[in-house]
Amino acid sequence: MAEHEHVRVAVIGSGFGGLGAAVRLRREGITDFVVLERAGSVGGTWRDNSYPGCACDVPSHLYSFSFAPNPDWPRAFSGQEHIREYLEHVADVFRLRPHIRLDSEVKTMRWDTEKLYWEVETSSGTLTADVVVSATGPLSDPKVPDIPGLDTFPGKVFHSARWDHDYDLRGKRVAMVGTGASAIQIVPSIQPDVARLTLFQRTPPWVMPRMDRAIGGLERWLHRQLPFTTQLRRGLLWGIRELQVQAFTKRPSELGIVEQLAKRNMARAIKDPELRARLTPSYRIGCKRILLSSSYYPALAQANVDVVASGLAEVRGSTVVAADGSEAEVDAIIFGTGFHVTDMPIADRVVGAEGKTLAESWSDSGMAALRGATAAGFPNWMTIIGPNTGLGNSSMILMIESQLNYMADFVRQLDVLGGRVALGARRSAVTAWNHRVQERMKRTVWNTGGCTSWYLDANGRNTTIWPGTTTEFRNATRRVDLSEYEVIRAPKVPKQNASQAAPAARTGKAEKAEAGA
Repeated sequence: MAEHEHVRVAVIGSGFGGLGAAVRLRREGITDFVVLERAGSVGGTWRDNSYPGCACDVPSHLYSFSFAPNPDWPRAFSGQEHIREYLEHVADVFRLRPHIRLDSEVKTMRWDTEKLYWEVETSSGTLTADVVVSATGPLSDPKVPDIPGLDTFPGKVFHSARWDHDYDLRGKRVAMVGTGASAIQIVPSIQPDVARLTLFQRTPPWVMPRMDRAIGGLERWLHRQLPFTTQLRRGLLWGIRELQVQAFTKRPSELGIVEQLAKRNMARAIKDPELRARLTPSYRIGCKRILLSSSYYPALAQANVDVVASGLAEVRGSTVVAADGSEAEVDAIIFGTGFHVTDMPIADRVVGAEGKTLAESWSDSGMAALRGATAAGFPNWMTIIGPNTGLGNSSMILMIESQLNYMADFVRQLDVLGGRVALGARRSAVTAWNHRVQERMKRTVWNTGGCTSWYLDANGRNTTIWPGTTTEFRNATRRVDLSEYEVIRAPKVPKQNASQAAPAARTGKAEKAEAGA
């Protein structure tokens, strides 16, 4: 990376959000951008999570970009390797490789209030950018609980998102900590091979059957020959989930019917009434994400599996001790304990106009961003999959594409305003937007269902989920409302110092001309 390189836009991360942003910038005629990726390849969470059984719980044709349909998905629910392959394909087809800077972890991003640009320090050099688009995602930094004695454990320890493929689990005594989306895929994948599997379960999840199947060659051929069939399939999957939203957001009591189906699903595999009682949640279904698996319960019923209805409290040598006092001797501990979602580490690296980090700005009232994208005090900075943009029942790609619309219009507005200019979200606008979101959140199943989930921050506030349909969010992010922003102009530079000023922002017309060259 050239020292002090200046670009129009710096995108952080190369998962779905980052690659989507790059594609959208090129479509807008903007080629003066970089994608900064801390790892050695693209893929984001679908590169990092390579544990046994890793797959998506959203149907393949909905978990892909609308502008990059894939007629060749091999299964109804794709595995990690197929999703990662898809993202590599997107990077190639849309000619993104020249823009991607691998092994370039962002150390700090600091706003220059005089020059109106971001100074971005990375592990491979420093650059400046008119606009920063942070697409690091909420599922990028694993969270491992602080367990007394863990540092003295003589065996193997790793998080599901940092799977150690060199460690052979066969014949080992394994402790699986956590019962979230990763754990219910890992458990049935490793259960047949391990000598003993001890599952530490603080809160049982609601689990529904995974209606997965192979997509046959004829079906894929049809999608290739008649692209509208792929669009139709995607539309049907989307429509069904849009109709389901009302039960999650306005009428949680209707989810009782789904609970009965989930209990029947459990009863088919778990015959032991005592085990069934330990696995039955006490909260309303949907309060935590509904998990999909047809193999999790059968695996738990096997003779070499112990379900401890308590969290891991302590490690004493090779002995793991649960909060209820039960103990087990193990050779390996696997943490499926989620990620830093409501306290994203990237927030500590963003320093805004007031000299405070984003984390400091959010420390009192929790994460909040105007339309899930921009934060007060951080001009020309936006995030993809920001606060209250998560979904509990549909595809995050839908939300990402809506935010890409907002990003594109944000850059357009800067071009229209012209010159050295920035847009800073008004604090009043952020507060008003967040108030509306939180008011709507009060009646949702995520707030009323009686559970403690990773959707909630340390103060019990839901700063993660969007309390509406994807259609509502798309309408809310279709355009940038300039009344919600302060237009910031750079101080006039004396003529004798003009040559020292930062490179002027390119106009949309100039960038489009370059794109077409």
